[in-house]
Amino acid sequence: MKLESQALLLEGAAVQGLGVSDQLGRFALLLKLLQEGNARFNLTALKSERDIVLKHFVDSLTCLRGGFLEGELTVLDLGTGAGFPSLPLALVRPLLSLVPLDSTRKKIEYVRATAETLELNNVSPLVGRAETLGHDPAHREGYDRVVVRAVAALPVLAELALPLLRPGGLLVAQKGRVTEEELSAGRRAAKLLGGAVEAVTPFELPILGDPRTLVCIRKTGPTPKKYPRQDGLPAKHPLS
Repeated sequence: MKLESQALLLEGAAVQGLGVSDQLGRFALLLKLLQEGNARFNLTALKSERDIVLKHFVDSLTCLRGGFLEGELTVLDLGTGAGFPSLPLALVRPLLSLVPLDSTRKKIEYVRATAETLELNNVSPLVGRAETLGHDPAHREGYDRVVVRAVAALPVLAELALPLLRPGGLLVAQKGRVTEEELSAGRRAAKLLGGAVEAVTPFELPILGDPRTLVCIRKTGPTPKKYPRQDGLPAKHPLS
């Protein structure tokens, strides 16, 4: 990792009150492994070192805002892709037990190999879909937190995540700018699913200034057994 990239990572983390200097070596190795994996599997559209550091590493760490991911928690990373935010979170929060989930096997195989190389024993990658896991007794109501970096609308995220959360658990959704219309739809969907929007925190991505919003939905009661609906339906026909 270039000195400039190290400085960006340190600054981007420091803006959020995080110190990552002790983990610079492993972040540098993560960068190298991602670039090598990307050449083979096309894991991410981000190619430059600067973009990866800011839009993957620093952006992943923004879900620590608000203190919702502190302590010994089981965390499902929904649609992890190339391992974000799971891998950066595992580096800075070793008490978290992280389960990166993705339906694309090659991505999960990469995440598993990368976690092993980085000696991240708190990462257990999983191939699958939330629509299926949400009806699996081994996973339904099995997690303290669900994190997701996604462009999907809040009603979709709520339907996929809330069935997987234990009572009192929390969906931590990293999004761009959220409209009042989407937020209202998210509140209605959460209510149907046994949840409630607890926090909406707009902020800017450190250094780049891109708009971000952290939306947290608390599971306040049981989710009806019919949810989540079958594969693809939550996205095609969001709850309203």
